[in-house]
Parts: sequence; structure tokens; C-alpha cells
Amino acid sequence: MDYQDNGNPKFWCDMTYNFESTVDRTLTSSLKWDLYRGQDIIPMWVADMDFKAPPEVLEALQRRIEHGVLGYTLPPEVLTDVLVDRMKQFYGWTVEPQWIVWLPGLVVGLNLACRAVGQPGDEVLVMTPVYPPFLSAPVLSGRQLKTVPLIQDQGRFVVDEAALRAAMTDRTRLLILCNPHNPVGRAFEKQELDSIARICLERNVVICSDEVHCDLILDDIQHTPTASLSSDIAAKTMTLMSPSKTFNLPGLNCAFAIIPDGTLRRRFEGVKAGIVPNVNVFGYDAALTAYTRAEAWHHELLERLRFNRDLVEQAVAQAPGLSMNHVEATYLAWIDARALDLADPKAFFEKAGVGVSKGADFHGPGFIRLNFGCPEATLRQGLDRIQKAVQA
Repeated sequence: MDYQDNGNPKFWCDMTYNFESTVDRTLTSSLKWDLYRGQDIIPMWVADMDFKAPPEVLEALQRRIEHGVLGYTLPPEVLTDVLVDRMKQFYGWTVEPQWIVWLPGLVVGLNLACRAVGQPGDEVLVMTPVYPPFLSAPVLSGRQLKTVPLIQDQGRFVVDEAALRAAMTDRTRLLILCNPHNPVGRAFEKQELDSIARICLERNVVICSDEVHCDLILDDIQHTPTASLSSDIAAKTMTLMSPSKTFNLPGLNCAFAIIPDGTLRRRFEGVKAGIVPNVNVFGYDAALTAYTRAEAWHHELLERLRFNRDLVEQAVAQAPGLSMNHVEATYLAWIDARALDLADPKAFFEKAGVGVSKGADFHGPGFIRLNFGCPEATLRQGLDRIQKAVQA
């Protein structure tokens, strides 16, 4: 597909689903849009997309509403079966039904993982820059946060294995891994993951692998669940997944952990009991429908995101003072604005009319994160404002 011809309406003529219409999200109590209520600022920060959820999901939710009874809900057995089949079909990973623990969100899972491993005062390692809850979850759980920076290698962020090994001490109990990585857009390859996991095994460190963006890989890279590498790695790994990012359902609060080791799983469930609420009825219905009936929508979404990704990369390449690596996965661009020598890049771009995420919040000062999961017209307007701001 020729993305350079991005002004050609024929590009989308064969699409079944509509990713072009702009949905007015103002006055809807939207976290993303209400931040700039009443201001001429395009919100391109928090990681939810401005596309409607798959129509198949919306129809399923409407049927549930028409049923009229919204009582306490168990995880549907068929949904568990669907997940087991999906892991095998998509990733070649054999998962047992009892390994699945339902959660009302991925951030909940990060915090539970920190509490389930080790004791207060023990160390949790994360690789930066990274999604801010990775940085807060250890602290909120009474653990010591230790960070290891990713390094640049031929235009890609990679794990510094020597630094990772050196950072581990006798008090290190957990590594929180983000794959695909938010915000740098890497889809780590099998050999990279195996090296990381082997280091953890050597030091008896448990891995919590956040794989919420696993179905949003934009390049020809196969996602490898960390726990699928081997049985010994699986025994030390908690995997977190959700339909929320793939199908734009974050407000329905439905996620799950896959924990093969029984002892580790009981610890995880133990810190969850009595505190963490169950997934609600809409979350389960949406997940089941998304995974069984919305794959065509998902396929077309990936085409839209690839198109948008290329627009962003072209615009940044033409903007003096900005640079970025190629985005392999997610709908998030990690843009280096350090050459502009700005005291606060986020405030600078807000003044230009674009709301972005502040790199310092990810332990990446001088960077910004831009969400390109939006209609083309919105994205072009935002990129035009960014280019004019830096050119001025």
C-alpha cells in the first residue's frame, strides 16, 4: 500500500468500517477531551482512540441493555474457551483455563503483581522510558523502584542487558516488562525477550509482562508472549492482556492475567481478594464479541494506524528540531524534542494547540508522546500545528 499518496480518497474506498468520521467527544465526561474543555487544543495525549468501537461490540452491548437486568456477573465460560483458542491460534501458546485471572484493568494488574511478589522494601525493576503506572505501582505497593534506561541502537530502543544484569541485587524480586513497548513503539523480538527472561531466571526474578498492545503491531513482526518462550520462563511470568487497546474499549474495564504457576497465581489472587472489584457485565460481553466477531474491524484498524503512523513520521522528519524512531507497534509516537531546548515541551505544544503527554512523566525528559489513533483530518490538523510551532 502506498502511504505516500495519503491525499487520495481511493485509499479507503474498499474499507468496510468508517475510521474517517470525527466523533464529537466534548461534553461526554471524556478524560481525554475534558482536560482541554473550552480551549482550542486538540487532545492527542492519553491512550484511547477517537474511533467508535466495533459496531459488532456496540450491537452486543445494546442487546444486553435491552435484556434489562444488569446483575452480578460471572466470567462466561465460552469467553475463557475463546481466550485459550486465541492464544494458541495467534501466538502458538498453549494456555490452561485455570491460568486466567480476570481484572478490571491492566493498571490493577501491575499493582497486584508488585504486591504478589516479595515483601515490602524489595526491589522492582522497570526499563525507562515507560508508561507512568510502571513507575508508580512499585512505590504504591511499598517496594523500591529501580530503573534501567533503554538504549538506542541503529534507530531502535533496545534493552541494555549488561545494565539490566548489573541493576539486579539480592533484593530484586520483580521485573515489569512492557511489550510491545509504550511509549517507544518497539515490538521486542523473540531473541530479545529470551535474553531478558534468561537474566531473570538466573537471578530468580519474576517477570510481569504487560502485553496490552500485542494486537497492535504495525510491522511484519510476530508478537511473542514472554511466557510462551519455555516452561521454566512461564513458571516465573505473569502476563497481562486486555481487549481495551485493540478494540478501543478502555472505559469498560476488562482485562486478564495469565499466570501458569499455581503458587504465584494464588498469591496474585490473594492480594486481589476483597479489594479489587470484578469485571462488569458490559466488559465481559464486549470482550467476547470483540474476540469472536470484530477481527475484520481490527484488520482495517491496523491499516488506518499504519497510514497514520506514516503521516506522523513524515511530518516529524520535516519539522526542524524534532525526531523520532520508527513505530513498530501501538498508536503512540515517542517524539524527541530535545533539540528545541524547551523548558517544558508539553506546555509549548499546548500553546500551539496540541495536547501531548509529557515525556518527563515517562522518565524521558525532552520527549513528548503523541497519540495518532484518530481520524485523518484530526491528525493532519494536529501535525500542521506542531510543524508551524517549531518552524516559528
